[in-house]
Amino acid sequence: MVVTDAQVRKLMEELSKHGKKELAAMRSGMDPKTARQYRREGKLPSEKRRPRTWQTREDSFAEVWDEVVARLSEAPTLEAKALFEHLCEQHPGRFAEGQLRTFQRRVRQWRAQHGPDREVFFGQEHRPGEAMQTDFTHITELQVTLAGEAVPPMLCHCVLPYSNWEWATLCHSESLLALRRGVQEALFRLGRRPKVHQTDNSTAATHHLGSGKRAFNDEYMSLMRHLGLEPRTIAIGQKHQNGDIEAIHGALKRRLEQHLLLRGSREFASVGALEVWLADVFDRVNRGRQKRLSEEMTVMRPMDVSRLPEFVEERVRVSRSSTIRVRRNVYSVPSRLIGEQVRVRVYEDRLEILFAGKPQLVVERLRGRHGHRIDYRHIIRSLVRKPGAFARYRYREDLFPSLSFRRAYDALTDAFAS
Repeated sequence: MVVTDAQVRKLMEELSKHGKKELAAMRSGMDPKTARQYRREGKLPSEKRRPRTWQTREDSFAEVWDEVVARLSEAPTLEAKALFEHLCEQHPGRFAEGQLRTFQRRVRQWRAQHGPDREVFFGQEHRPGEAMQTDFTHITELQVTLAGEAVPPMLCHCVLPYSNWEWATLCHSESLLALRRGVQEALFRLGRRPKVHQTDNSTAATHHLGSGKRAFNDEYMSLMRHLGLEPRTIAIGQKHQNGDIEAIHGALKRRLEQHLLLRGSREFASVGALEVWLADVFDRVNRGRQKRLSEEMTVMRPMDVSRLPEFVEERVRVSRSSTIRVRRNVYSVPSRLIGEQVRVRVYEDRLEILFAGKPQLVVERLRGRHGHRIDYRHIIRSLVRKPGAFARYRYREDLFPSLSFRRAYDALTDAFAS
């Protein structure tokens, strides 16, 4: 019969009460000889057990383990899952899918004992008011909608790593305009500015130099000079160097998810309503960071610079097709502007077209390149006079107000062709 720790404790307790060995052994449910042994050694059963160093079941990978070690030695970055799949192909019917986790554990243990040295990360001490880190993060998994439509899919997220004070603005892409808006929104809300602004190597701040190197682009440097910030970037592919904000991304999205659950709905009436809700969430979480934030505020400089506009301005000429080309995308404008030069204010989410200082048109900005947005109202009068131009018009698909119009056109075309 196996003696337990509880029995030995009971034995010692009884002996300390009356010192009668046989009575103590009986009350602890133990043979007197066994009780004498534990009394003499003064150890619990758990303290006497030796750790098991032998296997309790047959090693399924013993016969192929030399091959596994050779593979791992030749290719240190080889993943256990890929190697397991290779073994299954080389030895059909020998291994089952359920053995993958066992194999992964064996590989992990081998690497810990015999593998190459791994990279060491050195935690850095943050100084109050020294830096602000900025990064973009996707929020599509939150499934927030605006009147049934998808919201801007990203946040421009700014963090002071010393206090973890944070702010974020909605954006459509990792563009310089989104970065400009996000950084300025955070800084002017603080009312003070740190010494350094740190980003990763996104195209919003840097451009490719060749040989795997990147440098800050002119527009980003102009923004940094205006705000009086020293630009700093992390090494390419080294996201851990932006560690505070990378880590806080996950916490931010979990927090937003919880607030959405408490709100009871993921639907918002407008972008403005969503931004107000986001601001309230950040105000709440930042209240718990006031002590360390106050340390930062005392050493940061005041925001004594003007706020840059959230757009860049371009001058373009309206073509004979009643279109303009802006940032490698094509947009239609009223035909009365053909031949004229117009000013285009390029925002992160829209374009504002002005002529002679007066607004003419606001249009949603296209993402990417080689896109086109043609409004049939801008060219319909000319098209009525030249109906034959419609069949092969380059942007014909944009002119159908809805799918029903497209189907009607196809039906009429087929009818006349027959």
